[in-house]
Amino acid sequence: MQRYLISTAAALSLAIAASHASADTVLRASHQFPGGQGDVRDEMVQMMAREVADADVGLTIEVYPGQSLFKAREQWGAIARGRLDITSLPLDYASGRHPEFSATLMPGLVRNQEHAQRLNDSEYMDMIKEVIREGGARVLADAWLSGGFASSEQCVTSPTPSRAELPRRWACV
Repeated sequence: MQRYLISTAAALSLAIAASHASADTVLRASHQFPGGQGDVRDEMVQMMAREVADADVGLTIEVYPGQSLFKAREQWGAIARGRLDITSLPLDYASGRHPEFSATLMPGLVRNQEHAQRLNDSEYMDMIKEVIREGGARVLADAWLSGGFASSEQCVTSPTPSRAELPRRWACV
């Protein structure tokens, strides 16, 4: 009887170990952008999840769009503390902890795809990515979206309007 219990326990241990070995590792991806509505930022994260699923490598990425897992400004802290695995966020959201991130959201910083590539290969981005690594995260993909100034009052033709032309609020679009 004791021999039967030992072999049953050993078989059960092997079965449990095998089930853990074959189970997918699940990564949680959170972002604040609307999900399933064609938003390019959501689509980028969804594409990563689909590519990983198609590769069949024992990895699953669960995507939580629209701030459904973490609020927008909580994501950097969640990544840094290991509570979140993947996020897509404007680095400026973490500028309270890393002031150098503010520069990444300057309107007009990236003019086109060629300029974005040069920026990605620059010493500036090397420094930004080092700060990211020191914060406990890694960059999986660079995404530069065009932005600019907008005014509901008049056409903005330069970054230095006269004092009389300054709208009460500027928006990055």
